[in-house]
Amino acid sequence: MSSPGASRTTLTRRRALGLLGGTAAGAGLAGCSPGGPGGDEVKFMYYGDAQSLPRYQKLFADFNQLHPEIKLKASNVPADNWAGFANAITTRIAGGLSPDIVDIATEGQRIFSSKGLLEPLDPYLQRDKAELDDFFADLNPTLRDYNLRYGSAAGTTTYFLPGGFNTMALYVNVDTFRKAGVEPPEEDWTWAEFRAAGQALRDKAGAFLVPVDEAYFVCVMPWLTTNGGSTFNADWTEPTFDSEPAIEAARFAKSLVDEGLSPKPGGEFDAPTQLARGKLGCLPAGRWVLGQLQDLKLIDRLRVVPWPIKVGRGTPVGWNAFPILKESRKKEEAWTFLKFLVSRQNNSFFATGTSVPPRRSGATSAEFLDNAPEGSRLFFDSMEYATPIPSPDRGPEAQTIIEEAWLSVITGNREVVDGLRNANERLRGLL
Repeated sequence: MSSPGASRTTLTRRRALGLLGGTAAGAGLAGCSPGGPGGDEVKFMYYGDAQSLPRYQKLFADFNQLHPEIKLKASNVPADNWAGFANAITTRIAGGLSPDIVDIATEGQRIFSSKGLLEPLDPYLQRDKAELDDFFADLNPTLRDYNLRYGSAAGTTTYFLPGGFNTMALYVNVDTFRKAGVEPPEEDWTWAEFRAAGQALRDKAGAFLVPVDEAYFVCVMPWLTTNGGSTFNADWTEPTFDSEPAIEAARFAKSLVDEGLSPKPGGEFDAPTQLARGKLGCLPAGRWVLGQLQDLKLIDRLRVVPWPIKVGRGTPVGWNAFPILKESRKKEEAWTFLKFLVSRQNNSFFATGTSVPPRRSGATSAEFLDNAPEGSRLFFDSMEYATPIPSPDRGPEAQTIIEEAWLSVITGNREVVDGLRNANERLRGLL
């Protein structure tokens, strides 16, 4: 797993997360819950500011149509990163103020599970299998696998029900491309074809091809994954930021800057607005930017296309997920809400949000696809070849190292091999 009107190169996923917000006997489960009422409300906490509160309040009102006996209250917890958010929740627990449910993105899931803060959901899933069969049959199968594999260090205990996710693609301004005599791709295209399109945009339309900067999810991982690389190995135990695929990807990204196909990294560049003005051909983003593109009245001029490839298709993916806290005194009520949250009747909550619905039925619905650019189904389908954004326990520190190193090499302040090797050694030190 980043603001509308942002002046930096693009709207990153991290800022979007902060601004916008995935058979045991019944007696055995009841024994999981500490005694005591724990207050009158099920407490739901999320990372970010208060802008998402109206959306959660509507969700709770819909839930109360079915379960008026269960009251919920959403609270936001501002923090600099997911480690800070986890520490804030730990402090609340120590003070006897544990939330019952937390909305956690990929970057925070292993932090929470490694701290022993979460209630295993496997007994609940086994007990209520019949109720959840429809969800798991409709769930993106890759997301189901990743939710278990990356939601805990061992990959064997279910702590989360998955929610919405985001993959990466390019929003292409079709008019700008055609002005330069280039037809946007219908399917895959290569790095070489991408560069050639950028040269035409520069020379014939006076437009940049794509912003290149240091944003980990948006502008680093897509280049690595389409070249068969990543920043860490599959289980996040070994950094691979100085691998040959990573070095080649960094050199290609730098070449886009050197050739004037990207605005200079680190400066002020309002990418969505420049896309609307015909001064930018491609905006790299996920579903989270849709609202701003609608405000700019750009939808009919755009096409969503996959990232260009060198070795094969690739994209990072991050997803939100929902656990029950181990210290919750309202586990059964929290579980009842989570079952509603992922139910088919609640598809609208995810389809109208800033991420891709976890259910296929949601991602193919009119609510998700209407008033969205042509090709938006790609965001769901690309999960098939997506790489989870590497999020080891010290993920925020790792992200800082990666972004600083990437910026230094694409701007030419440090030689590519030296910069990535130095960063890789620092990443190894974190592990």
